[in-house]
Amino acid sequence: METTTAAVIRESGGQFQLEDLALDDLRPHEIVVRVAGAGICHTDLICRDQWFPVPLPLVLGHEGSGVVEAVGSEVTRVAEGDRVVMSINSCGHCEFCRTAPPGYCVHHYDLNFSGRRPDGSATLRDRDGTDVNGHFFAQSSFATRAVATEYNVVKVDDDLPLELLGPLACGIQTGAGSVFNSLGVKPGSSIAVFGTGAVGLSAIMAAAALGATRIIGVDVHDSRLTTATDLGATDVVNGSTTDSAAAIAELTDGRGVDYTLETTAVPAVARQAVESLALLGTCGLVGVPPARTELALDYHSVLFGRFVRGIIGGDARAHLFIPLLLDLWRQGSFPFDKLITTYPLDQINQAAHDAETGVAIKPVIVMPTA
Repeated sequence: METTTAAVIRESGGQFQLEDLALDDLRPHEIVVRVAGAGICHTDLICRDQWFPVPLPLVLGHEGSGVVEAVGSEVTRVAEGDRVVMSINSCGHCEFCRTAPPGYCVHHYDLNFSGRRPDGSATLRDRDGTDVNGHFFAQSSFATRAVATEYNVVKVDDDLPLELLGPLACGIQTGAGSVFNSLGVKPGSSIAVFGTGAVGLSAIMAAAALGATRIIGVDVHDSRLTTATDLGATDVVNGSTTDSAAAIAELTDGRGVDYTLETTAVPAVARQAVESLALLGTCGLVGVPPARTELALDYHSVLFGRFVRGIIGGDARAHLFIPLLLDLWRQGSFPFDKLITTYPLDQINQAAHDAETGVAIKPVIVMPTA
């Protein structure tokens, strides 16, 4: 029986507790990944805190990377020894899986947040044989080993820094994909990014790579704004001391920007992002607030041709988009590694604290098996 050392959450808002768990036998299309690294994402932390009603106890983690250690009887897409990044799960056959990126799967919640396989079985058990919820995004990668599927992993080259690649699966993919795919930012255009954490900074790097000529970073932390400038922002606005929409209007001679991306999930900031748009501009919403949060907008600010849309996972197909980002990284135009601070597994609670307080932009847990 395969075992794993996993960071378990047993109560809402609780600390991660390292426990030795057993992995269930593999289903035909499942794999075991020996985890090298796993990024901490905002979604992990809000699930820990029950903003989403995920079942506890639970092993979180959905930005994992590692080496395939075992494969199910019908796996054909990967083999033992392959290096992979683990991404979002989807059914692959519903109406939206056939026509849209996998983040819009009809079964998205059940496949990524239920803590169980689609048949209701658990992938993890504790020493007493009691089920522990896992299969989070079909991985639960805050662990030394994870059960994933052949469908939600992306093979990567052997010469890459494997332990750092996990965040490409969610946060970095979401920010960059929103710019490349969802908003369709064009060379010579303008964009304002509200919130310069890992998602926002990834969007800024993507906008710079695409040739946007005015890239405005908005945040309340000067250190983050300095990083935004280093990574391609042409202008920055501190929203704690300035009316962001007014500042953006001034920077653009009253026109507004072609695109905005809102990453903070704060409704007042989202409204500013919409009000910062030029006519026919588009605002993308990627921040995740608590359930039933409402967003109030001035009706006329939208009526005159402005667009507002939600975005899941940067509208990316991971098996295509992650290799693209890695190509850009090799060329020096998408230095995502500058966002990362690494922590050993036994410091995961410190890493989570540093993520919440802004000390670290993108914490990555490096496993002892890496």
